[in-house]
Amino acid sequence: MSLNPTISDVTARIIARSKGSRATYLDRMRQAAEEGPRRGHLTCGNQAHAYAAMGGDKDALVAEKAPNLGIVTAYNDMLSAHQPFATYPDLIKETARKNGGTAQVAGGVPAMCDGVTQGQVGMELSLFSRDVIALSAGVALSHNTFDAAVYLGVCDKIVPGLIIAAGTFGYLPGIFLPAGPMQSGIPNDEKSKVRQKFATGEIGREELMKAEMASYHSPGTCTFYGTANSNQMLMEFMGLHLPGASFVNPGTDLRDALTEAGAKRALEITNLGNDYRPVCDILDERTFVNGLVGLMATGGSTNLVLHIVAMARAAGVQLDLQDLADISDATPLMAKVYPNGLADVNHFHAAGGLGYMIGELLDAGLLHPDTKTVIGDGLQDYVAEPKFQNGEVTWVDGPRKSQNEKILRPASDPFQPQGGLKQLKGNLGRGVIKISAVAPERYVTEAPVRVFHSQDAVKQAFKDGKLAQDCVIVVRFQGPKSNGMPELHGLTPVLSVLQDRGFKVALVTDGRMSGASGKVPAAIHVSPEAMDGGLIAKLQDGDIVRLDAPAGSLEVLTDGVEDREPATPNLSDNSHGIGRELFEVFRQTVSRSDAGAAVVV
Repeated sequence: MSLNPTISDVTARIIARSKGSRATYLDRMRQAAEEGPRRGHLTCGNQAHAYAAMGGDKDALVAEKAPNLGIVTAYNDMLSAHQPFATYPDLIKETARKNGGTAQVAGGVPAMCDGVTQGQVGMELSLFSRDVIALSAGVALSHNTFDAAVYLGVCDKIVPGLIIAAGTFGYLPGIFLPAGPMQSGIPNDEKSKVRQKFATGEIGREELMKAEMASYHSPGTCTFYGTANSNQMLMEFMGLHLPGASFVNPGTDLRDALTEAGAKRALEITNLGNDYRPVCDILDERTFVNGLVGLMATGGSTNLVLHIVAMARAAGVQLDLQDLADISDATPLMAKVYPNGLADVNHFHAAGGLGYMIGELLDAGLLHPDTKTVIGDGLQDYVAEPKFQNGEVTWVDGPRKSQNEKILRPASDPFQPQGGLKQLKGNLGRGVIKISAVAPERYVTEAPVRVFHSQDAVKQAFKDGKLAQDCVIVVRFQGPKSNGMPELHGLTPVLSVLQDRGFKVALVTDGRMSGASGKVPAAIHVSPEAMDGGLIAKLQDGDIVRLDAPAGSLEVLTDGVEDREPATPNLSDNSHGIGRELFEVFRQTVSRSDAGAAVVV
């Protein structure tokens, strides 16, 4: 199958746009690679410090002939998806020894849980934690003693931060080893109904807590298709996982076997062997296009719109929101996973998962088939699925037929002909909307606005009965320059209740929602943000705003809005408490959200 013309055209313009930055980046990576094994540039004193605690591995390290893996880990045992990483370093080290190499924990990176900080002050550090993770990984790898890196991370900002680091150290090969999703708990739609009942006062906190604990109940990622699981999809489409590794549950023989296989493969692709595969060669323009196709075909997280732009820049690739919009228009929505449907990622995996989807998209000409991966020189390797046989992982032909077309459908007969995300443009600026969970009759909303400066103010107005009308809820001063761009996921139950009561409701914000963005139309990431001169700062209650997802437009229809003075709220409280003092320099220097809301790239 020849490549889809839209995918071809978008790729060509990304390559043209990135010509200068990509060439500079690759020149730097080639120069670093030509210097040979990193340990060869250390003095004897440098090396003695690096090897002092390595016991029986010292001789191999000193000889500089055995590849040495640097493990960058986001382990903590508060974050359920990362708790399984506690045992990975020892398993990787033992695998390295068995295969003639060595491994060291290069360093740890912070990994905050957005589920813990949702609606809390700590969420204002969440987006910036991505850049801190990149910086922390940079410190870990700066010791210059490693021939390849093994990245242990799963959740929301962690994988994007690690990718930024992996791109920056792109002369090193790198493999991402996931931990997998937890086993299925109570159905996600049941949990959502409980949250809505709590929002209306029908049930108390005890019943809410019981439902939440039955949903988030064991090690592994949350099972809905949010940012964490979108990250795992992306790593597979971009060839940085082993095939089929994303959605294997923790604590299983197959999960451990995949970790061992990943460590072994990392040893094989260093520049000490015959199959050198640096990350800089994997993270090219075509690979990012493949990742975007996967994001659109699965109806993935809106957070990835921010992250993938920043990730690409770390590899000299320049993406624009128009690229995402055009790819979405050309890509069929093939999956229905909560919040886009009733299934969770375990059901999706059982129905055929990423292997089936990649095979379908390749056959439809919607993916570049010849991208370099950690395994080989083509995405066809990722149509296979892993099995645990005779004590090790082997790969067999993956399913070529969906096992449940209510969850996963062929590219020729999708749930909808376009992908799950759309760009919005208009006099209010640029933003995005996730439409994969929104009913088509709600794609267009035109209504008076109600303006708020916090999600708590929206919740209070709801409790006071002041939102019982058709309205566009505007929540502004939530962008990266204002307060770090926290997710506003706490608005979902309130807005869902209003919608279920028959009102036409939409959200417009310069903030984020989350990978769990659901059935209420939401124009998010509006840029320029209110703090940065955006027209959203001049809106007043009663102005008419039109959100038109099919047309990709976001407009204020009221005359004279541009002539008003912008609102100037007191944001001084955003600068202190729960560590916010430490991030003032981030708020002052962060890029616009349509440029990735980045500090370090």
